[in-house]
Amino acid sequence: MLQTEYEFTLPKGYVDQDGTAMDEITPLKDARVKSNDAYLSIIILSRVITRLGSLNDVHTGILEHMFTADLAYLQDFYQTINEGGESLGRVACPSCQTEFDVAPGELMALVEA
Repeated sequence: MLQTEYEFTLPKGYVDQDGTAMDEITPLKDARVKSNDAYLSIIILSRVITRLGSLNDVHTGILEHMFTADLAYLQDFYQTINEGGESLGRVACPSCQTEFDVAPGELMALVEA
């Protein structure tokens, strides 16, 4: 007999309407994305970043004026969070100069330690 139902567990769990695939679907309708595919990540990030340092309103204008390296970091971090990938960064201990790799999510723990 052909199996038509499968049991599964969502890797990130169910999230209410404030954090869903719509964060990625809605920007596809934006005219800025239609004229420039690269703008998609700007809009997605503006929808999912709730705070950036002292800024409580992270809109597309803020992201448009970021350094390329900072924007690339946020894009990579978003990708890591949502796809479960592990993007490592090379850091060095300021005290002993020992170098090691860390995932973006671990950086704040190191700063706070």
